Amino acid sequence: MEISTGSSMSEKKIPEDRETVIEIEHLCKRFGENVVLNDFNLKVYRNENVVVLGKSGAGKSVLIKCVIGLLKPDSGTIRVLGKNVPELDHEDLDKIRTKIGFLFQGNALYDSMTVRENLEFSLRRQWIKLPQTEVDALVKEALGNVSLPHTADMMPAELSGGMLKRIALARTLILKPEIILYDEPTTGLDPVTAREIDNLIIALQKKYHTASIIISHDMNCVKNTADRVVLLLDGKCYAEGTYRELEEAADENIKQFFE
Repeated sequence: MEISTGSSMSEKKIPEDRETVIEIEHLCKRFGENVVLNDFNLKVYRNENVVVLGKSGAGKSVLIKCVIGLLKPDSGTIRVLGKNVPELDHEDLDKIRTKIGFLFQGNALYDSMTVRENLEFSLRRQWIKLPQTEVDALVKEALGNVSLPHTADMMPAELSGGMLKRIALARTLILKPEIILYDEPTTGLDPVTAREIDNLIIALQKKYHTASIIISHDMNCVKNTADRVVLLLDGKCYAEGTYRELEEAADENIKQFFE
């Protein structure tokens, strides 16, 4: 893959043997006078981890919140599994969200609920009603995926930071999403635990063939998990390529992230 910069990124031909699951075109989002996303373009393919890299406040979290419909863009299209998210009504948005997992930076677990109840909450909020036997099986599978089957009846306060991240990931996976959005998955974790989360992200991608957008400031996470790195600069996709390609780039705007 060659490094693409500037507007040429959006003109890259989609590989014939890969399915596009997210297609963002000419996305713009501002808050008052602050332009956060300015003609942003991106394609994400099935079974691909795309890491979005950028400075603090560059709009990375805003981007994935637009993808899942938590924020409405000012203009542009966001096609997720063929549906233009900004045009969906509440019911259709809920349906498409069952196919998208979102790992929040702060985990967003409910302190007053057990691990089991936190995982069941995601299932009970969906428009499809499941029998308790299936709910139990999904909870067991989700906890097994993150190697924490013994924590089902524990409270979040009893868990370490790394365990909390794993439980949040289990909740993200419980509906077997086709797409996962990770918001700073290793922030606040020690290097050993962060590497464990990186390995888990890769293992789950291989098991479920998910497509992922990963927001991260952690360059080890970027290096370990990315199939492709996208640099968000001045509201645009400034450059894309593999980690090594961007690491070796001569462009000063790219080099500053790898020094």
